[in-house]
Amino acid sequence: MSLPPNVYDAEPIPEAAREEIERLLSSGDLFRYTAPENAPVTLLETEFAEMMGTKYALAVSSCSAALFLSLKALGLPRGARVMIPAFTFAAVPSSIVHADCEPVLCECGDNYRIDLNDFHAKLEGVQAVIISHMRGHTSDMNAIMEACDARGIPVIEDAAHSLGTEWNGRKIGTIGKIGCFSFQSYKLLNSGEGGILITDDADAVARAIIMSGAYEHMWKKHKARHGENSNDLVEALERWQNQLPLYNLRLSNMSATIVRSQLPEVPRRVRDGRRNHDHVAAMIAASPWIDVPEKLEDEVRAPDSLQFNLVGLSDDETRAFQDAAAARGVKVQVFGMSTDNARAFWNWQFIQDLPELPKTRAMLMRACDTRLPARLTLEQCETVAEALIAAAEDVMGEMVAYGT
Repeated sequence: MSLPPNVYDAEPIPEAAREEIERLLSSGDLFRYTAPENAPVTLLETEFAEMMGTKYALAVSSCSAALFLSLKALGLPRGARVMIPAFTFAAVPSSIVHADCEPVLCECGDNYRIDLNDFHAKLEGVQAVIISHMRGHTSDMNAIMEACDARGIPVIEDAAHSLGTEWNGRKIGTIGKIGCFSFQSYKLLNSGEGGILITDDADAVARAIIMSGAYEHMWKKHKARHGENSNDLVEALERWQNQLPLYNLRLSNMSATIVRSQLPEVPRRVRDGRRNHDHVAAMIAASPWIDVPEKLEDEVRAPDSLQFNLVGLSDDETRAFQDAAAARGVKVQVFGMSTDNARAFWNWQFIQDLPELPKTRAMLMRACDTRLPARLTLEQCETVAEALIAAAEDVMGEMVAYGT
């Protein structure tokens, strides 16, 4: 039997980063505003904006920081209601609380996406929406944007897991007013920590730039992507100078250098990640105990992991499946089966009057998550798939035999 692959190590940082890293180590030039121009962080922002086709980008300390700054950049009043899907990471409602706003949780279905009936029912009185493309699963952005645009509600895209995904020919992160991405070590681009926000709105990015920690006249080192007229940005930055608090959420030159070296790798990682996901999904879908939700018609995914639902298993059998998979060398996380999982909404005890969401709860109690990096070979992916199928048979096979 083939040994299960190590799915936790990240890809090595490309050699292209080494010379710039050595320069930074020799000079100690780690602060993004030290250089008069073209610091690594500035170059990363320009190159990322060019890759995404947006006017502006702002690199910050995390995707959570990007979400927080996006909310503050919208100028929402204290206590503003911000809708999010109930299936997301705890950092998303945390960013809302940190921005002095109130999270409004929306149900999600068995396909991990927003339940549109609940979304429409709760939209009245909401002043902003964050769409988490959780684990790279995109909700119906046509319906969401139509409803929000009709009410003048700004949409922020939490695209931490979705770099490279497209919806109806548009890049995820460019559909809403602001898109936010992660550079945490398990994401498509890895600097250990870090994030970036993108937008075409000069006023929004100017506010975010100043609040991120562009004190005094450091904001003059920010610019639009190559080929874009930067007058709108300069005017907005001049307008907001000294008008906003500084939260100091900047990215360092070292982190930016590490990310920049990986930008050319994005197409390959997207391609191989999709190949690996689809190969394993097709294999495990043959099991009567496993269901892999289909992508939506307008969605072209860039998966960085694998999610599937267990079918017909009790709570005890679900726990037994996790144990059986682990015994075969494949770690499976069932989102709702631990007391402290940060993706299970009932663990977000920092939210006052936390609602009960039965549809999302039921999904999370059977929704499984396992890492499936783009660097795996198809043979390694098949080893993972075979272990998952066998783990389900270990549990449910015993049940059938016992009942005969």
